[in-house]
Amino acid sequence: MRLRAPLAVAAVAVLLGGAAVAPLTLTDASANADLVPASLNERLFQEFVPNANPADDFVLPEVPIEKLPDPKPEPKPEPTKTESSTSQDAVEAPAALPRFEGGGSPAEWMAAAGIAESDWSYVDFIAQKESGWNPNATNPSSGACGLIQALPCSKVPGSGYNPVDNLRWANGYATDRYGSWAGAYQFWTANHWW
Repeated sequence: MRLRAPLAVAAVAVLLGGAAVAPLTLTDASANADLVPASLNERLFQEFVPNANPADDFVLPEVPIEKLPDPKPEPKPEPTKTESSTSQDAVEAPAALPRFEGGGSPAEWMAAAGIAESDWSYVDFIAQKESGWNPNATNPSSGACGLIQALPCSKVPGSGYNPVDNLRWANGYATDRYGSWAGAYQFWTANHWW
């Protein structure tokens, strides 16, 4: 009788009193639907294309908005000749935004950052929620930046907008603060931030 490689590894590990770690497999799609979306592989291997308009890189956190009573409106001063004629409501990108113009895919970035492939589904969940996998994502109110929305952006060694630097920093953050990417995922699902 000839054993196949994964079965042989598991059998040897059990005989030696160790544990075998199987690759990430989906045996029950309904049980893992929230953790591993159907489009995971498609998203992880999709090439990054920068937005043409830097204003599209601004992201806002998913937080419930509480309706406060309307204060008495203050009269607005008349615009002077030195003020811009653009709308005050329009979001404009800072002039010196250090945008990432390179290429690559989330899978390439995670591999280069040293993140274990077994954690990719957790990283995907958080990055998808925080930035939609846009390395140039910026929160205009807090200044959080990059794939994982590091705050402040300056804490990322290298560049907060470089996806590999951002993920390398996030890998340390996830393990130091939450013990693992699985712990970071559990915290995010409970609190909608990390």
